[in-house]
Amino acid sequence: MNDATAGTVEDQARRVFGERAESYVTSATHADPQVLARVVELAAPAPGMRVLDVGTGTGHTALALAPKVAFVVGLDLTPEMLAEAQRLRRGRGLANVAFEVGDVHDLPFPDAVFDIVTCRRAAHHFSDVARAIAEMARVLKPGGRLVVDDRSVPEDDFVDATMNRLDTLHDPSHVRQYRATEWQRMLERGGLPVYAIEPYTQRRPLTSLTAGVRPAEVAEIQRTVAGWDAGQRRAMGFEDRDGEVFTDHWYVLLQAKR
Repeated sequence: MNDATAGTVEDQARRVFGERAESYVTSATHADPQVLARVVELAAPAPGMRVLDVGTGTGHTALALAPKVAFVVGLDLTPEMLAEAQRLRRGRGLANVAFEVGDVHDLPFPDAVFDIVTCRRAAHHFSDVARAIAEMARVLKPGGRLVVDDRSVPEDDFVDATMNRLDTLHDPSHVRQYRATEWQRMLERGGLPVYAIEPYTQRRPLTSLTAGVRPAEVAEIQRTVAGWDAGQRRAMGFEDRDGEVFTDHWYVLLQAKR
């Protein structure tokens, strides 16, 4: 069986992120201080609060929130990612953060125990996003806040299909990056009214999609990009900087309340 199709989405995520865990410690997009600061601002942390960071990865969001609250739990499917998060936690001398292995689709916590739930750069891997939203809503206290920061796509069918295809080639555990309008509908259906929607774009090198990827998938990514016509290049933010290709990547920040 091909590795790219073996097992569930969650099995694939454990494999992919287990192999790539160390790279996420220094990943410029995951450690981006400006975006992290905005996530913290939207979460509105305060002393005494309890926080759950879902899909914590190597813990960047959990560790950014920890100095401002009573306690943070960082949850992730992949033990290797959590081992890196623990190293970061120890390096910063933070004692009020715990990292646990767990699945957002079945959160191992009682109802209404967290003041804040955050989910950063993880939701596009969720195999059942509606169930994940329901679980995050369940563990939030009444009046609690959910802050999501994730890869996204604009309201453009070509960009939507192309970006999701490229991300699947980059990572077989990718499920879907959603438009901001889709996120608003999903959260509100899950009982989480949306109070802030902030799309943003970053221009990144093509190597951000090909690094650490198998040769067959790298070749397909390169063929896809080479096949764009002039209009498609404009839509994707294509730029050639002295032989290095850059394209746009889309994201969205959302704040919702229980």
